[in-house]
Amino acid sequence: MKDFANDVEAMRWNGTFYKTILSTAETGGAMSIVDSLSPVNSGPPRHIHHAEDEVLMILTGRCLFWMEGEEFIRGPGEVAFIPRGKEHTFRVISDVPCRHLIILTPGGFEGFFADMAQGQFAIPADMPAVVESASRHNLTFTGPPLE
Repeated sequence: MKDFANDVEAMRWNGTFYKTILSTAETGGAMSIVDSLSPVNSGPPRHIHHAEDEVLMILTGRCLFWMEGEEFIRGPGEVAFIPRGKEHTFRVISDVPCRHLIILTPGGFEGFFADMAQGQFAIPADMPAVVESASRHNLTFTGPPLE
């Protein structure tokens, strides 16, 4: 498994590592790809991406996804497609961390990860800062993480 802890280009926020491997600048805004490693039992609050379609390609581990009231599981070699405008979240349900590629079209949302890593903002303690960055990146939080 990739050693994110020793990768100087990897960002860490809330126990999750993020590394942009194809930037919005490199694609003229068309897309971006972020390599991510999420700890066991982790996952974001429910949210909506208003401007980007999101594909999560699972490399290791398994995730339970929730999208607009429907649940589904994805594991290594499988993908989850989240169309823009759909409320969603996920939680790592395996006993190993989940490494996945986050493919965004168009690109730009990866700037949210950079903001969070730079500020090391906590949810819910630092929600004003989190929400401010989210609004700049066309993201709205809509509810709690999966339990």
